[in-house]
Amino acid sequence: MMATPEERSDSDLATFGQRFLALLGDWVLCLFIANGAMRVGLLPPHEFIWPSVVLIVEYTLFLGFSVQTPGMWLFKVRCVDIVNGRPLGLPRAFVRAVLLAVVLPIVPAFYDPRRRGFHDVAGQSIVLRA
Repeated sequence: MMATPEERSDSDLATFGQRFLALLGDWVLCLFIANGAMRVGLLPPHEFIWPSVVLIVEYTLFLGFSVQTPGMWLFKVRCVDIVNGRPLGLPRAFVRAVLLAVVLPIVPAFYDPRRRGFHDVAGQSIVLRA
């Protein structure tokens, strides 16, 4: 049985550094994908929004069906449903991804005592060490 959020120790929670590096890794991957898609004509060139769109799609698909994005896998963290520890499902993963891409740049310092950002609270998720 998975521990409730209140029962988890701080050692179970991903650190800010792990979370940041995982996001940075995913962001670099999305920059490469968007740039490549623009170069071959799949996306209109010189649009700064494409990497963010790719990030939203990546997070929605990976966290909708699994518990890790490539960046999370690389930095050994996982994002799970706060209640049952399972993948979030597509709707909640999408909400979390949009808020991460849109709100995080505006409100980066919002974290609750369980190290959950606004996007985690809205997506009912928690980021743990893998």
